[in-house]
Amino acid sequence: MRKLALGLLVVTLWSACKLNSNDKKVLPIYGNRKPITKTVDGKSVTDTLYQTISKFKTVNQYGDSISNKSLDGNIYVADFFFTTCPSICPIMHRNMLSVYNAFKSTGDFKIISYTIDPKHDSVPVLKKYADKLGLSGNTWWFLQGKKDSIYKLSESYLVRKPEEDAKQQFIHDGSFLLIDKQKRVRGAYDGTDPKQVDQLIADIKELQNEPDQVIAQ
Repeated sequence: MRKLALGLLVVTLWSACKLNSNDKKVLPIYGNRKPITKTVDGKSVTDTLYQTISKFKTVNQYGDSISNKSLDGNIYVADFFFTTCPSICPIMHRNMLSVYNAFKSTGDFKIISYTIDPKHDSVPVLKKYADKLGLSGNTWWFLQGKKDSIYKLSESYLVRKPEEDAKQQFIHDGSFLLIDKQKRVRGAYDGTDPKQVDQLIADIKELQNEPDQVIAQ
C-alpha cells in the first residue's frame, strides 16, 4: 500500500532518499513544487515553494478545537479512519501504538487521526475509542470535522480521497503520512505492515535530526 500511496504523489524531486553534503540521510519532500524568486540583501534569489497541508478546523476527543495552527512547530503522523471500521483501521491503530509509545514523551511530535465518519464519530465516541487504545495526554488526537472538508483535506496529504459505496461502506487509504514542521509530506507508509511502521519510526528519528526540524533553543 505504501507503493500505491507514493505512486499517487506528484514528485519531481529526489529519489526515495538522498544524501546531503555531509553524507546524512535526507527524506524526500513529496508533492508539487514551483520556483519562486525573492530579493535577499538586494540580490535576487531563487527558492522552491513546496506543497503543504491545507488549513483545517476540527475538534479532538477532548472537545478541544484543533486546527492546522495547533500543529505549528510539530513533526506529525496523520491517517484517516472511522471507529466502526471492521477491517484495516484496528490493525492500523494497533500498529500506530508503536509510534505513539516511541515518541509520546517528545515535545514536538503529534499523531492525528481524522475520522471520515463524523456523523457517527462524535467527541464521546472518539474519546471512548482513544481510551480503549490506552491513550492519555495530547500526543495522539482523534479529530472530527465537517465531512466534505476532511475528504477534501485528504488530497493535500496526497492519498486517495475517502468515499462511500452504494452500501454506505467507507473506503479510504490505509497510509500513515509523515509531515514535517513546514507541513510538507515527507513519507507514506502502509499502516497495516509492521515492517513499514518500523521504517516510519526510523524515518521520524532521521527527520528530527534535520537542521530545520530541530527545536529552537
